[in-house]
Amino acid sequence: MAKMTAAELLAHARGWLAEDPDPGTRDELAALLDAADGGGADALAELGDRFDGTLQFGTAGLRGELGAGSMRMNRVVVIRAAAGLAAYLKAQGARDGLVVIGYDARHKSYDFARDTAAVMTGAGLRAALLPSPLPTPVLAYAIRHLGAAAGVMVTASHNPPQDNGYKVYLGDGSQIVPPADAEIAAEIAAVGSLADVPRPDSGWQVLGDEVLEAYLARAASVVTPGGPRDISIVYTPMHGVGLGTAMAAFARAGFPAPTAVAEQAEPDPEFPTVAFPNPEEPGAMDLAFKWAQSANPDIVIANDPDADRCAVAVPDRTAPTGWRMLRGDELGALLAVHLVRGGSAKRGQDVFAASIVSSSLLSKIAARAGLGYEDTLTGFKWIARVEGLRYGYEEALGYCVDPGGVRDKDGITAALLVAELAASLKRESRTLTDLLDDLALDHGLHATDQLSARVADLSLIADAMARLRAHPPTVLAGLPVTSAEDLAEGSGDLPPTDGLRYHLTGTATSGVTSARVIARPSGTEPKLKCYLEVVVPAPAPADLPPARTTASRVLSALKTDLAAAAGI
Repeated sequence: MAKMTAAELLAHARGWLAEDPDPGTRDELAALLDAADGGGADALAELGDRFDGTLQFGTAGLRGELGAGSMRMNRVVVIRAAAGLAAYLKAQGARDGLVVIGYDARHKSYDFARDTAAVMTGAGLRAALLPSPLPTPVLAYAIRHLGAAAGVMVTASHNPPQDNGYKVYLGDGSQIVPPADAEIAAEIAAVGSLADVPRPDSGWQVLGDEVLEAYLARAASVVTPGGPRDISIVYTPMHGVGLGTAMAAFARAGFPAPTAVAEQAEPDPEFPTVAFPNPEEPGAMDLAFKWAQSANPDIVIANDPDADRCAVAVPDRTAPTGWRMLRGDELGALLAVHLVRGGSAKRGQDVFAASIVSSSLLSKIAARAGLGYEDTLTGFKWIARVEGLRYGYEEALGYCVDPGGVRDKDGITAALLVAELAASLKRESRTLTDLLDDLALDHGLHATDQLSARVADLSLIADAMARLRAHPPTVLAGLPVTSAEDLAEGSGDLPPTDGLRYHLTGTATSGVTSARVIARPSGTEPKLKCYLEVVVPAPAPADLPPARTTASRVLSALKTDLAAAAGI
Protein backbone atom coordinates (compact mmCIF):
# COMPACT_ATOMS: atom_id res chain seq x y z
CA MET A 1 0.00 0.00 0.00
CA ALA A 2 1.35 3.43 -0.97
CA LYS A 3 1.88 5.78 1.94
CA MET A 4 -1.27 7.82 2.54
CA THR A 5 -1.44 11.55 3.03
CA ALA A 6 -2.80 12.77 6.36
CA ALA A 7 -6.19 13.50 4.77
CA GLU A 8 -6.32 10.06 3.14
CA LEU A 9 -5.32 8.40 6.39
CA LEU A 10 -8.06 10.15 8.35
CA ALA A 11 -10.66 9.32 5.71
CA HIS A 12 -9.55 5.69 5.66
CA ALA A 13 -9.74 5.45 9.46
CA ARG A 14 -13.23 6.98 9.46
CA GLY A 15 -14.34 4.42 6.88
CA TRP A 16 -13.02 1.68 9.12
CA LEU A 17 -14.83 3.18 12.10
CA ALA A 18 -18.12 3.20 10.24
CA GLU A 19 -18.15 -0.57 9.74
CA ASP A 20 -16.48 -1.73 12.98
CA PRO A 21 -18.99 -3.87 14.95
CA ASP A 22 -16.99 -3.72 18.19
CA PRO A 23 -17.86 -0.88 20.60
CA GLY A 24 -14.47 -1.14 22.31
CA THR A 25 -12.34 -0.65 19.22
CA ARG A 26 -14.81 1.94 17.88
CA ASP A 27 -14.30 4.04 21.02
CA GLU A 28 -10.53 3.53 20.82
CA LEU A 29 -10.40 4.66 17.20
CA ALA A 30 -12.81 7.56 17.72
CA ALA A 31 -10.57 8.92 20.48
CA LEU A 32 -7.53 8.71 18.20
CA LEU A 33 -9.42 10.48 15.40
CA ASP A 34 -10.54 13.25 17.76
CA ALA A 35 -6.95 13.77 18.92
CA ALA A 36 -5.65 13.78 15.34
CA ASP A 37 -8.36 16.24 14.25
CA GLY A 38 -7.19 18.50 17.07
CA GLY A 39 -3.70 18.59 15.61
CA GLY A 40 -2.19 15.80 17.71
CA ALA A 41 0.92 14.61 15.90
CA ASP A 42 1.27 11.55 18.14
CA ALA A 43 -2.30 10.49 17.40
CA LEU A 44 -1.73 10.89 13.66
CA ALA A 45 1.44 8.82 13.88
CA GLU A 46 -0.43 6.14 15.83
CA LEU A 47 -3.14 6.06 13.15
CA GLY A 48 -0.43 5.70 10.53
CA ASP A 49 1.01 2.72 12.37
CA ARG A 50 -2.40 1.07 12.71
CA PHE A 51 -3.40 1.57 9.07
CA ASP A 52 -0.05 1.30 7.27
CA GLY A 53 -1.00 -1.83 5.36
CA THR A 54 -2.91 -4.96 6.34
CA LEU A 55 -2.11 -7.69 8.85
CA GLN A 56 -0.87 -10.41 6.52
CA PHE A 57 -2.44 -13.85 6.43
CA GLY A 58 0.21 -16.57 6.09
CA THR A 59 0.85 -20.19 6.98
CA ALA A 60 0.62 -19.22 10.65
CA GLY A 61 -2.73 -17.54 9.94
CA LEU A 62 -2.95 -14.16 11.63
CA ARG A 63 -1.20 -12.96 14.76
CA GLY A 64 -0.75 -9.47 16.13
CA GLU A 65 -1.54 -6.88 18.75
CA LEU A 66 -5.16 -6.29 19.67
CA GLY A 67 -6.64 -2.93 18.73
CA ALA A 68 -8.43 -0.94 16.05
CA GLY A 69 -6.93 -0.78 12.57
CA SER A 70 -5.99 -2.98 9.65
CA MET A 71 -2.59 -3.77 11.21
CA ARG A 72 -4.14 -5.03 14.46
CA MET A 73 -6.16 -8.05 15.56
CA ASN A 74 -9.82 -7.07 15.88
CA ARG A 75 -13.29 -8.14 14.83
CA VAL A 76 -13.10 -6.41 11.44
CA VAL A 77 -9.89 -8.23 10.54
CA VAL A 78 -11.25 -11.55 11.83
CA ILE A 79 -14.59 -11.25 10.01
CA ARG A 80 -12.74 -10.55 6.77
CA ALA A 81 -10.40 -13.50 7.39
CA ALA A 82 -13.36 -15.79 8.08
CA ALA A 83 -15.15 -14.62 4.94
CA GLY A 84 -12.02 -15.23 2.88
CA LEU A 85 -11.57 -18.69 4.39
CA ALA A 86 -15.23 -19.53 3.70
CA ALA A 87 -14.86 -18.44 0.07
CA TYR A 88 -11.69 -20.54 -0.27
CA LEU A 89 -13.36 -23.64 1.20
CA LYS A 90 -16.35 -23.31 -1.11
CA ALA A 91 -14.06 -22.86 -4.11
CA GLN A 92 -12.32 -26.09 -3.07
CA GLY A 93 -15.64 -27.93 -3.15
CA ALA A 94 -16.63 -27.84 0.53
CA ARG A 95 -20.08 -26.45 -0.27
CA ASP A 96 -21.69 -27.36 3.07
CA GLY A 97 -18.61 -28.60 4.87
CA LEU A 98 -18.13 -28.41 8.61
CA VAL A 99 -15.74 -25.86 10.15
CA VAL A 100 -14.78 -26.55 13.78
CA ILE A 101 -13.75 -23.51 15.82
CA GLY A 102 -11.78 -23.47 19.05
CA TYR A 103 -10.57 -20.62 21.21
CA ASP A 104 -8.36 -19.95 24.22
CA ALA A 105 -8.96 -17.57 27.14
CA ARG A 106 -7.18 -14.50 25.75
CA HIS A 107 -8.87 -11.13 25.38
CA LYS A 108 -11.42 -11.25 22.51
CA SER A 109 -10.87 -14.94 21.74
CA TYR A 110 -14.51 -15.90 22.25
CA ASP A 111 -15.69 -12.89 20.22
CA PHE A 112 -13.41 -13.85 17.33
CA ALA A 113 -14.57 -17.47 17.50
CA ARG A 114 -18.24 -16.51 17.54
CA ASP A 115 -17.76 -14.12 14.60
CA THR A 116 -16.10 -16.94 12.68
CA ALA A 117 -19.04 -19.27 13.38
CA ALA A 118 -21.47 -16.59 12.22
CA VAL A 119 -19.56 -15.93 8.99
CA MET A 120 -19.27 -19.64 8.16
CA THR A 121 -22.98 -20.12 8.81
CA GLY A 122 -23.83 -17.08 6.69
CA ALA A 123 -21.73 -18.50 3.85
CA GLY A 124 -23.73 -21.73 3.83
CA LEU A 125 -21.14 -23.83 5.62
CA ARG A 126 -21.76 -25.69 8.87
CA ALA A 127 -19.98 -24.35 11.93
CA ALA A 128 -19.35 -25.92 15.34
CA LEU A 129 -17.83 -24.15 18.33
CA LEU A 130 -15.93 -26.05 20.99
CA PRO A 131 -17.87 -25.79 24.27
CA SER A 132 -15.35 -23.70 26.22
CA PRO A 133 -11.78 -22.37 26.07
CA LEU A 134 -9.73 -25.51 25.39
CA PRO A 135 -6.19 -26.44 24.31
CA THR A 136 -5.21 -26.14 20.67
CA PRO A 137 -4.60 -29.92 20.33
CA VAL A 138 -8.25 -30.58 21.20
CA LEU A 139 -9.26 -28.48 18.20
CA ALA A 140 -6.67 -30.20 15.98
CA TYR A 141 -8.03 -33.58 17.08
CA ALA A 142 -11.66 -32.54 16.57
CA ILE A 143 -11.14 -31.72 12.90
CA ARG A 144 -10.49 -35.30 11.83
CA HIS A 145 -12.66 -36.82 14.56
CA LEU A 146 -15.68 -34.93 13.20
CA GLY A 147 -14.71 -35.17 9.52
CA ALA A 148 -14.53 -31.39 9.19
CA ALA A 149 -13.45 -29.52 6.09
CA ALA A 150 -11.38 -27.10 8.17
CA GLY A 151 -10.69 -25.85 11.65
CA VAL A 152 -9.90 -22.48 13.19
CA MET A 153 -8.15 -21.94 16.51
CA VAL A 154 -8.26 -18.46 18.02
CA THR A 155 -5.04 -18.19 20.01
CA ALA A 156 -1.75 -16.35 20.17
CA SER A 157 -0.16 -19.29 21.99
CA HIS A 158 2.65 -17.93 24.19
CA ASN A 159 2.70 -14.35 22.88
CA PRO A 160 2.34 -11.37 25.25
CA PRO A 161 -1.13 -10.57 26.68
CA GLN A 162 -1.83 -7.75 24.24
CA ASP A 163 -1.73 -10.17 21.28
CA ASN A 164 -4.16 -12.61 19.72
CA GLY A 165 -4.12 -14.83 16.66
CA TYR A 166 -6.09 -16.91 14.19
CA LYS A 167 -4.73 -20.32 13.17
CA VAL A 168 -6.23 -22.27 10.27
CA TYR A 169 -6.22 -26.05 9.69
CA LEU A 170 -7.57 -27.91 6.69
CA GLY A 171 -9.51 -31.16 6.74
CA ASP A 172 -6.44 -33.38 7.12
CA GLY A 173 -5.93 -31.84 10.56
CA SER A 174 -2.70 -30.09 9.61
CA GLN A 175 -1.97 -26.39 9.52
CA ILE A 176 -2.00 -24.77 6.11
CA VAL A 177 1.05 -24.61 3.84
CA PRO A 178 1.61 -22.85 0.49
CA PRO A 179 -0.17 -22.34 -1.81
CA ALA A 180 -3.27 -22.52 0.43
CA ASP A 181 -2.11 -19.52 2.47
CA ALA A 182 -1.78 -17.28 -0.59
CA GLU A 183 -5.10 -18.51 -2.00
CA ILE A 184 -6.90 -17.77 1.27
CA ALA A 185 -5.15 -14.38 1.49
CA ALA A 186 -6.39 -13.55 -2.02
CA GLU A 187 -9.96 -14.39 -1.00
CA ILE A 188 -9.59 -12.20 2.10
CA ALA A 189 -8.35 -9.31 -0.04
CA ALA A 190 -11.41 -9.72 -2.27
CA VAL A 191 -13.87 -9.23 0.60
CA GLY A 192 -15.74 -5.96 0.13
CA SER A 193 -17.77 -4.10 2.70
CA LEU A 194 -18.45 -5.87 5.98
CA ALA A 195 -22.10 -5.06 5.44
CA ASP A 196 -22.03 -7.54 2.55
CA VAL A 197 -20.75 -10.39 4.74
CA PRO A 198 -23.79 -12.30 6.11
CA ARG A 199 -23.48 -12.84 9.86
CA PRO A 200 -26.59 -14.44 11.34
CA ASP A 201 -27.14 -14.43 15.09
CA SER A 202 -27.58 -18.20 15.26
CA GLY A 203 -27.45 -21.36 13.20
CA TRP A 204 -24.18 -22.90 14.34
CA GLN A 205 -23.66 -25.75 16.78
CA VAL A 206 -22.03 -25.49 20.19
CA LEU A 207 -20.44 -28.87 20.81
CA GLY A 208 -20.83 -30.72 24.08
CA ASP A 209 -18.15 -32.49 26.09
CA GLU A 210 -18.15 -35.55 23.85
CA VAL A 211 -15.31 -34.20 21.68
CA LEU A 212 -13.14 -33.53 24.73
CA GLU A 213 -13.97 -36.99 26.06
CA ALA A 214 -12.91 -38.55 22.76
CA TYR A 215 -9.68 -36.54 22.81
CA LEU A 216 -8.92 -37.64 26.38
CA ALA A 217 -9.49 -41.29 25.50
CA ARG A 218 -7.10 -40.96 22.57
CA ALA A 219 -4.55 -39.07 24.68
CA ALA A 220 -4.51 -41.76 27.37
CA SER A 221 -3.72 -44.35 24.71
CA VAL A 222 -0.23 -42.93 24.11
CA VAL A 223 1.03 -44.61 27.31
CA THR A 224 1.27 -48.35 27.89
CA PRO A 225 -1.65 -49.84 29.83
CA GLY A 226 -0.44 -51.12 33.18
CA GLY A 227 2.93 -49.42 32.83
CA PRO A 228 4.77 -47.61 35.64
CA ARG A 229 2.78 -44.74 37.15
CA ASP A 230 4.73 -43.94 40.33
CA ILE A 231 5.71 -40.35 39.58
CA SER A 232 5.18 -37.03 41.36
CA ILE A 233 4.78 -33.89 39.28
CA VAL A 234 4.42 -30.16 39.81
CA TYR A 235 2.42 -28.75 36.89
CA THR A 236 1.70 -25.26 35.59
CA PRO A 237 -0.57 -24.28 32.70
CA MET A 238 1.04 -20.80 32.70
CA HIS A 239 -2.29 -18.92 33.17
CA GLY A 240 -3.66 -20.71 30.10
CA VAL A 241 -6.33 -23.27 29.31
CA GLY A 242 -4.38 -26.48 29.97
CA LEU A 243 -5.27 -27.28 33.59
CA GLY A 244 -8.59 -29.10 33.21
CA THR A 245 -7.55 -31.09 30.16
CA ALA A 246 -4.13 -31.99 31.56
CA MET A 247 -5.49 -33.09 34.93
CA ALA A 248 -8.19 -35.17 33.25
CA ALA A 249 -5.60 -36.73 30.93
CA PHE A 250 -3.29 -37.67 33.81
CA ALA A 251 -6.23 -39.22 35.68
CA ARG A 252 -7.47 -41.07 32.59
CA ALA A 253 -3.97 -42.49 32.02
CA GLY A 254 -3.71 -43.65 35.64
CA PHE A 255 -1.15 -41.19 37.00
CA PRO A 256 -1.38 -39.54 40.43
CA ALA A 257 -2.76 -36.02 40.20
CA PRO A 258 0.04 -33.48 39.69
CA THR A 259 0.39 -30.58 42.12
CA ALA A 260 -0.80 -27.46 40.25
CA VAL A 261 0.92 -24.11 40.70
CA ALA A 262 -2.04 -22.28 42.24
CA GLU A 263 -1.05 -18.77 41.14
CA GLN A 264 -0.97 -19.88 37.49
CA ALA A 265 -3.69 -22.54 37.51
CA GLU A 266 -6.71 -20.64 36.19
CA PRO A 267 -6.92 -18.87 32.83
CA ASP A 268 -5.98 -15.18 33.03
CA PRO A 269 -5.50 -13.19 29.80
CA GLU A 270 -3.21 -10.76 31.61
CA PHE A 271 -0.68 -13.50 32.55
CA PRO A 272 0.09 -11.49 35.70
CA THR A 273 2.92 -13.57 37.18
CA VAL A 274 5.18 -13.72 34.10
CA ALA A 275 6.76 -11.21 31.74
CA PHE A 276 6.03 -13.53 28.80
CA PRO A 277 3.81 -16.63 29.15
CA ASN A 278 6.38 -18.89 27.52
CA PRO A 279 8.19 -21.57 29.58
CA GLU A 280 11.35 -20.82 27.61
CA GLU A 281 11.50 -17.19 28.74
CA PRO A 282 13.67 -16.26 31.75
CA GLY A 283 11.64 -16.15 34.95
CA ALA A 284 8.56 -17.86 33.54
CA MET A 285 9.18 -21.02 35.57
CA ASP A 286 10.16 -19.32 38.83
CA LEU A 287 6.82 -19.96 40.54
CA ALA A 288 6.82 -23.60 39.46
CA PHE A 289 10.31 -24.02 40.90
CA LYS A 290 9.19 -22.37 44.12
CA TRP A 291 6.39 -24.91 44.43
CA ALA A 292 8.81 -27.70 43.56
CA GLN A 293 11.13 -26.70 46.40
CA SER A 294 8.37 -27.50 48.88
CA ALA A 295 6.58 -30.33 47.06
CA ASN A 296 9.84 -32.12 46.10
CA PRO A 297 8.43 -33.77 42.96
CA ASP A 298 10.31 -36.03 40.56
CA ILE A 299 9.82 -33.61 37.66
CA VAL A 300 8.17 -30.28 36.83
CA ILE A 301 5.96 -30.00 33.74
CA ALA A 302 4.64 -26.82 32.12
CA ASN A 303 2.32 -26.20 29.21
CA ASP A 304 2.21 -22.90 27.39
CA PRO A 305 -1.14 -21.02 27.49
CA ASP A 306 -2.81 -22.98 24.67
CA ALA A 307 -1.17 -26.24 25.83
CA ASP A 308 0.34 -27.26 22.53
CA ARG A 309 3.88 -27.02 23.94
CA CYS A 310 5.39 -28.98 26.83
CA ALA A 311 8.36 -28.03 29.01
CA VAL A 312 10.06 -30.24 31.58
CA ALA A 313 12.47 -29.46 34.42
CA VAL A 314 14.60 -31.92 36.36
CA PRO A 315 16.31 -31.70 39.77
CA ASP A 316 19.77 -30.14 39.60
CA ARG A 317 21.70 -29.51 42.81
CA THR A 318 24.03 -27.07 41.04
CA ALA A 319 21.22 -24.79 39.85
CA PRO A 320 20.25 -21.80 42.07
CA THR A 321 16.61 -22.98 42.20
CA GLY A 322 17.53 -26.65 42.49
CA TRP A 323 15.92 -27.27 39.09
CA ARG A 324 17.09 -27.22 35.48
CA MET A 325 14.88 -26.75 32.46
CA LEU A 326 15.48 -29.37 29.81
CA ARG A 327 16.12 -27.84 26.44
CA GLY A 328 13.54 -28.68 23.81
CA ASP A 329 16.12 -30.77 21.98
CA GLU A 330 16.85 -32.79 25.12
CA LEU A 331 13.20 -33.64 25.68
CA GLY A 332 12.82 -34.33 21.96
CA ALA A 333 15.56 -36.96 22.14
CA LEU A 334 14.22 -38.48 25.36
CA LEU A 335 10.72 -38.98 23.94
CA ALA A 336 12.18 -40.51 20.77
CA VAL A 337 14.22 -43.05 22.74
CA HIS A 338 11.18 -43.91 24.85
CA LEU A 339 9.11 -44.61 21.73
CA VAL A 340 11.91 -46.75 20.26
CA ARG A 341 12.42 -48.77 23.44
CA GLY A 342 8.68 -49.21 23.93
CA GLY A 343 8.41 -50.83 20.51
CA SER A 344 5.79 -48.45 19.14
CA ALA A 345 8.11 -47.23 16.36
CA LYS A 346 8.28 -49.93 13.67
CA ARG A 347 11.70 -50.62 12.18
CA GLY A 348 11.83 -50.14 8.42
CA GLN A 349 8.38 -48.51 8.33
CA ASP A 350 8.02 -45.53 10.62
CA VAL A 351 9.68 -42.16 10.25
CA PHE A 352 10.95 -39.63 12.78
CA ALA A 353 11.15 -35.96 11.76
CA ALA A 354 12.40 -32.67 13.15
CA SER A 355 12.67 -29.13 11.91
CA ILE A 356 16.01 -28.01 10.51
CA VAL A 357 16.60 -25.81 13.58
CA SER A 358 16.38 -28.79 15.92
CA SER A 359 19.24 -31.00 17.05
CA SER A 360 20.78 -33.50 14.65
CA LEU A 361 20.68 -36.09 17.45
CA LEU A 362 17.21 -37.32 16.44
CA SER A 363 18.53 -38.42 13.03
CA LYS A 364 21.16 -40.57 14.76
CA ILE A 365 18.61 -42.12 17.13
CA ALA A 366 16.40 -42.95 14.14
CA ALA A 367 19.28 -44.42 12.14
CA ARG A 368 20.35 -46.72 14.98
CA ALA A 369 16.75 -47.89 15.42
CA GLY A 370 16.33 -48.63 11.71
CA LEU A 371 13.75 -45.86 11.27
CA GLY A 372 13.41 -43.32 8.51
CA TYR A 373 14.23 -39.69 9.21
CA GLU A 374 13.38 -36.37 7.56
CA ASP A 375 14.38 -32.77 8.15
CA THR A 376 11.64 -30.21 7.50
CA LEU A 377 11.24 -26.48 7.53
CA THR A 378 10.33 -24.92 10.86
CA GLY A 379 6.77 -25.51 12.00
CA PHE A 380 4.44 -28.44 12.49
CA LYS A 381 2.65 -27.53 9.30
CA TRP A 382 5.66 -29.22 7.66
CA ILE A 383 6.52 -31.88 10.25
CA ALA A 384 2.95 -33.24 10.34
CA ARG A 385 3.00 -33.79 6.57
CA VAL A 386 5.95 -36.18 6.58
CA GLU A 387 4.83 -39.48 5.06
CA GLY A 388 4.92 -42.36 7.53
CA LEU A 389 5.46 -40.02 10.49
CA ARG A 390 5.56 -41.76 13.86
CA TYR A 391 7.08 -38.92 15.87
CA GLY A 392 8.17 -35.37 15.22
CA TYR A 393 9.43 -32.46 17.25
CA GLU A 394 10.98 -29.04 17.08
CA GLU A 395 13.25 -27.40 19.60
CA ALA A 396 10.68 -24.77 20.64
CA LEU A 397 9.04 -27.31 22.99
CA GLY A 398 6.71 -28.78 20.35
CA TYR A 399 6.19 -32.57 20.21
CA CYS A 400 3.89 -34.71 18.09
CA VAL A 401 3.85 -38.09 19.81
CA ASP A 402 0.59 -39.37 18.27
CA PRO A 403 0.24 -38.14 14.67
CA GLY A 404 -2.65 -40.56 14.16
CA GLY A 405 -4.65 -38.54 16.69
CA VAL A 406 -3.30 -35.00 16.48
CA ARG A 407 -1.32 -33.90 13.42
CA ASP A 408 0.22 -31.00 15.28
CA LYS A 409 2.26 -30.41 18.41
CA ASP A 410 0.41 -31.53 21.53
CA GLY A 411 1.60 -30.53 24.99
CA ILE A 412 -0.89 -32.80 26.75
CA THR A 413 0.14 -36.11 25.17
CA ALA A 414 3.81 -35.12 25.40
CA ALA A 415 3.34 -34.57 29.15
CA LEU A 416 1.80 -38.04 29.53
CA LEU A 417 4.62 -39.68 27.61
CA VAL A 418 7.39 -37.97 29.56
CA ALA A 419 5.62 -38.85 32.82
CA GLU A 420 5.60 -42.50 31.75
CA LEU A 421 9.28 -42.33 30.81
CA ALA A 422 10.23 -40.72 34.13
CA ALA A 423 8.19 -43.31 36.03
CA SER A 424 9.86 -46.16 34.10
CA LEU A 425 13.31 -44.80 34.89
CA LYS A 426 12.37 -44.22 38.54
CA ARG A 427 11.48 -47.90 38.85
CA GLU A 428 15.07 -48.62 37.76
CA SER A 429 16.43 -46.02 40.24
CA ARG A 430 17.37 -43.83 37.28
CA THR A 431 16.38 -40.38 36.04
CA LEU A 432 15.86 -38.43 32.83
CA THR A 433 19.33 -36.96 33.35
CA ASP A 434 20.84 -40.46 33.44
CA LEU A 435 19.20 -41.27 30.11
CA LEU A 436 20.58 -38.06 28.60
CA ASP A 437 24.04 -39.17 29.71
CA ASP A 438 23.50 -42.51 27.96
CA LEU A 439 22.62 -40.69 24.74
CA ALA A 440 25.75 -38.55 24.97
CA LEU A 441 27.91 -41.66 25.40
CA ASP A 442 26.21 -43.39 22.47
CA HIS A 443 26.13 -40.52 19.98
CA GLY A 444 28.37 -37.77 21.32
CA LEU A 445 27.20 -34.82 23.40
CA HIS A 446 24.81 -32.76 21.26
CA ALA A 447 24.56 -29.38 22.99
CA THR A 448 22.25 -26.70 21.67
CA ASP A 449 21.54 -23.08 22.48
CA GLN A 450 19.89 -20.06 20.93
CA LEU A 451 20.77 -16.46 20.27
CA SER A 452 17.52 -14.51 20.18
CA ALA A 453 17.07 -10.78 19.64
CA ARG A 454 13.63 -9.24 20.22
CA VAL A 455 13.18 -5.95 18.32
CA ALA A 456 10.65 -3.12 18.23
CA ASP A 457 11.55 -2.28 14.62
CA LEU A 458 11.18 -5.26 12.24
CA SER A 459 13.56 -3.64 9.75
CA LEU A 460 16.40 -4.49 12.15
CA ILE A 461 15.79 -8.18 11.49
CA ALA A 462 15.88 -7.67 7.73
CA ASP A 463 19.07 -5.61 8.12
CA ALA A 464 20.75 -8.37 10.13
CA MET A 465 19.84 -11.03 7.55
CA ALA A 466 21.07 -8.77 4.74
CA ARG A 467 24.34 -8.20 6.58
CA LEU A 468 24.92 -11.94 6.97
CA ARG A 469 24.13 -12.53 3.30
CA ALA A 470 26.44 -9.76 2.13
CA HIS A 471 29.29 -10.77 4.45
CA PRO A 472 28.95 -14.47 5.30
CA PRO A 473 31.21 -15.49 8.18
CA THR A 474 34.12 -17.77 7.37
CA VAL A 475 35.07 -18.56 10.97
CA LEU A 476 32.85 -18.69 14.09
CA ALA A 477 34.11 -19.53 17.57
CA GLY A 478 37.45 -20.39 16.00
CA LEU A 479 35.84 -23.11 13.86
CA PRO A 480 36.04 -22.88 10.05
CA VAL A 481 32.71 -22.53 8.24
CA THR A 482 32.82 -25.36 5.71
CA SER A 483 29.46 -24.66 4.08
CA ALA A 484 27.10 -21.69 3.97
CA GLU A 485 23.60 -22.15 2.56
CA ASP A 486 21.03 -19.49 1.79
CA LEU A 487 17.82 -21.36 2.47
CA ALA A 488 15.86 -18.73 0.53
CA GLU A 489 17.14 -20.44 -2.60
CA GLY A 490 15.51 -23.74 -1.63
CA SER A 491 16.87 -27.19 -2.37
CA GLY A 492 15.74 -30.58 -3.57
CA ASP A 493 14.66 -31.46 -0.04
CA LEU A 494 13.32 -28.16 1.31
CA PRO A 495 11.11 -25.39 -0.08
CA PRO A 496 12.58 -21.87 0.03
CA THR A 497 12.53 -20.10 3.40
CA ASP A 498 14.16 -16.98 4.79
CA GLY A 499 17.12 -18.50 6.60
CA LEU A 500 20.87 -19.08 6.54
CA ARG A 501 22.61 -22.31 7.55
CA TYR A 502 26.29 -22.74 8.34
CA HIS A 503 28.13 -26.00 8.97
CA LEU A 504 31.39 -25.83 10.89
CA THR A 505 34.14 -28.41 11.36
CA GLY A 506 35.97 -29.06 14.58
CA THR A 507 39.70 -28.52 14.88
CA ALA A 508 42.38 -30.48 16.70
CA THR A 509 42.43 -27.94 19.54
CA SER A 510 38.70 -27.17 19.81
CA GLY A 511 37.57 -30.50 21.25
CA VAL A 512 34.52 -30.28 19.00
CA THR A 513 33.55 -32.75 16.28
CA SER A 514 31.24 -30.37 14.41
CA ALA A 515 28.91 -27.42 14.83
CA ARG A 516 25.93 -25.91 13.05
CA VAL A 517 24.32 -22.48 13.02
CA ILE A 518 20.96 -21.44 11.54
CA ALA A 519 19.74 -17.82 11.49
CA ARG A 520 16.14 -16.93 10.64
CA PRO A 521 13.40 -14.44 11.49
CA SER A 522 10.75 -15.80 13.84
CA GLY A 523 7.47 -16.59 12.14
CA THR A 524 5.31 -15.55 15.12
CA GLU A 525 7.25 -12.95 17.11
CA PRO A 526 9.39 -9.85 16.36
CA LYS A 527 12.63 -11.78 16.88
CA LEU A 528 15.74 -12.79 15.01
CA LYS A 529 16.55 -16.33 16.10
CA CYS A 530 19.89 -18.08 15.70
CA TYR A 531 20.00 -21.80 16.52
CA LEU A 532 23.32 -23.26 17.60
CA GLU A 533 24.50 -26.85 17.96
CA VAL A 534 27.89 -28.33 18.83
CA VAL A 535 28.80 -32.02 18.96
CA VAL A 536 31.53 -33.05 21.40
CA PRO A 537 32.83 -36.63 21.70
CA ALA A 538 32.30 -38.35 25.07
CA PRO A 539 33.36 -41.99 24.76
CA ALA A 540 33.35 -42.68 28.54
CA PRO A 541 31.40 -41.39 31.57
CA ALA A 542 34.47 -39.55 32.81
CA ASP A 543 34.48 -37.58 29.56
CA LEU A 544 31.03 -36.07 30.11
CA PRO A 545 31.94 -33.20 32.49
CA PRO A 546 34.79 -31.87 30.30
CA ALA A 547 32.62 -32.36 27.20
CA ARG A 548 29.93 -30.18 28.73
CA THR A 549 32.51 -27.54 29.63
CA THR A 550 33.82 -27.55 26.06
CA ALA A 551 30.31 -27.35 24.62
CA SER A 552 29.40 -24.43 26.88
CA ARG A 553 32.57 -22.55 25.92
CA VAL A 554 32.06 -23.04 22.18
CA LEU A 555 28.35 -22.17 22.31
CA SER A 556 29.16 -18.95 24.17
CA ALA A 557 31.79 -18.04 21.58
CA LEU A 558 29.37 -18.82 18.75
CA LYS A 559 26.84 -16.42 20.28
CA THR A 560 29.42 -13.64 20.56
CA ASP A 561 30.80 -14.05 17.04
CA LEU A 562 27.39 -14.47 15.42
CA ALA A 563 25.97 -11.40 17.19
CA ALA A 564 28.90 -9.39 15.87
CA ALA A 565 28.50 -10.75 12.34
CA ALA A 566 24.77 -9.96 12.32
CA GLY A 567 25.16 -6.61 14.03
CA ILE A 568 22.69 -7.41 16.82
